[in-house]
This record gives sequence, structure tokens and C-alpha cells, in this order.
Amino acid sequence: MKIITQPINHSDLSAMLPGYFGNMIKAVVDVKQGILGLDAELHADIEKEMLTQGSKQSDLWGINLYPEMDSEDFIEFDSLINIRPYQSNRSRDVEDPETRKRIIDIVQSLIQ
Repeated sequence: MKIITQPINHSDLSAMLPGYFGNMIKAVVDVKQGILGLDAELHADIEKEMLTQGSKQSDLWGINLYPEMDSEDFIEFDSLINIRPYQSNRSRDVEDPETRKRIIDIVQSLIQ
């Protein structure tokens, strides 16, 4: 597991393959701090580590990254940690368009 606070190369991300899930890397984005946790068996494992480092649960969103895919298919918004009725997110997806955009912006800024 790695917490990314500074940009890494796309090749550094690809070097994590094959990981727990073959061509997919689980990730958690802190939309307030603009940081990214990568590469654990469960999104909850990354979430737990980020919480110990000062993130707030309401700012953490789970995604999956596919380093071998094109930009449109590179990010998948699917994680059990995203189910948050108290934040009006009732599915594993990230439903709020602004939050999705923020996640995309952070991922693009940290993985180049």
C-alpha cells in the first residue's frame, strides 16, 4: 500500500501490476487533501490507513484504476466504502458529478 502525495509516472503505477486483482489497482482518493492511496486488497484497508494519517471519512472515495486502459476506462467509480446515505450516496458508485470531477482531477494530477 502506498499513499501518494506527489506525482508519480504512469509507469510507476503500471509496475504495481499484476496486483491483487490482475489488471486493476484499488485506490482511495481524499478529495479534500488531494492525495491518493493505492494498492491494497480492500478499499477499506486503504481507507483505514488514510484515516490514521489524518483524512476524514467523508472525504474518502474508493475507485479502481486500470493502468492498461485508455483515459475514459482508466478510472472506475466502484467501491463499498462509497455507500453513504448520510452523504446522499446510496450506491457503490460516486453519484455526485462534482465529487467525480474532483476525483478525476486529483488522479490526473498525481499520475502523469
